[in-house]
Amino acid sequence: MGACWSNRIKAVSPSSTGFISRSVSRDGCDTSSNSRNSSSSIPLTPRSEGEILQSSNLKSFSYSELRTATRNFRPDSILGEGGFGSVFKGWIDEHSFVATKPGAGIVIAVKRLNQDGFQGHKEWLAEINYLGRLHHPNLVKLIGYCLEDEHRLLAYEFMSRGSVENHLFRRGSHFQPFSWSLRMKIALGAAKGLAFLHSTEPKVIYRDFKTSNILLDTDYNAKLSDFGLARDGPTGDKSHVSTRVIGTHGYAAPEYLATGHLTAKSDVYSFGVVLLEMLSGRRAIDKNQPTGEHKLVDWAKPYLSSKRRSFRVIDARLQGQYTLSQGQSAAALAFQCLSGEPKFRPNMNEVVRALEQLLESKDTPKTADKKEHCVQSTGVSHHPKGLPASTRNRAGPAPSGAAYPRPSVSPLFA
Repeated sequence: MGACWSNRIKAVSPSSTGFISRSVSRDGCDTSSNSRNSSSSIPLTPRSEGEILQSSNLKSFSYSELRTATRNFRPDSILGEGGFGSVFKGWIDEHSFVATKPGAGIVIAVKRLNQDGFQGHKEWLAEINYLGRLHHPNLVKLIGYCLEDEHRLLAYEFMSRGSVENHLFRRGSHFQPFSWSLRMKIALGAAKGLAFLHSTEPKVIYRDFKTSNILLDTDYNAKLSDFGLARDGPTGDKSHVSTRVIGTHGYAAPEYLATGHLTAKSDVYSFGVVLLEMLSGRRAIDKNQPTGEHKLVDWAKPYLSSKRRSFRVIDARLQGQYTLSQGQSAAALAFQCLSGEPKFRPNMNEVVRALEQLLESKDTPKTADKKEHCVQSTGVSHHPKGLPASTRNRAGPAPSGAAYPRPSVSPLFA
């Protein structure tokens, strides 16, 4: 139950971490429409590895505790895997956090990082630095960590429906695509998560916003995960932070690719790409599409700029589920977020308001399918709480297997 420390891991110097000290209210979970959360700040000071770990509000697990919780990291408990490690399903007691038998207590997701590679350790430490202090309904909850000898692990709340990517792009006659209402609900939740990050002091730039990093709980509430690439935003009179260009192909803002200059508007561009994926049902980069359509943004922007032609971008499987004004509003919002000039992009609070207005619209599609179905999940039929019938009927079963985002990064080069 004690702290899981290692004398073999030296404290990282302030200059190499770039972490900033701040305090954010643990109950700063404002669910109001504009997602603005009050956060208190303290003088900016360099952070060492030891300071970050000691000041985090997280459980410090021993390696044996997490090994027991995951049944010795059994292969059949793997939720996902990638370049930085694997994610395993585990069980712990809700109150004491002691490992329990499968089916008892609460389910957790345990990420075990590969034991080699300094970048992996930096990503692991960034997760603790941010998720150990930032709390919001649209951020995945980090429960604890382990640092013992060469072992580096993280324990998160379990998100039963996996990633948006896993749902959005799967194909098959037995899978019903996400409905329009559910896609907009998820987009709004993810937007609130980004808006909260941008409201802290200093701002937090997420830097790797994509569908595989948006996880869904039982009721399809969206939560941002994987903060390994997050960075503190510019402070004082600085307009940006300069970083190595890294992230995922297809999502990075053009000015970031060209200069390495990172701002909150870089996240807004990435959100525009994800919103476009939600609208179209297409991946940001897809070599299986016809020539000239491999890059989603390049293909879609000419259509998005025209109200009359914007509907060519929207997933044909959504026909009859949205009105003319709803489709045009969503397409226009995506177009604004994808502006080549950062100053012309909205901020995330404005994005949240636009999506709320879209979802609150009283317009009803004349040909909307009113038939209600149950959502199948592990063989049990149920209706997600809080979702209208038109949203429930197309969600499809919760995926099994590699539903979690890959804990890896893809370098980008300008």
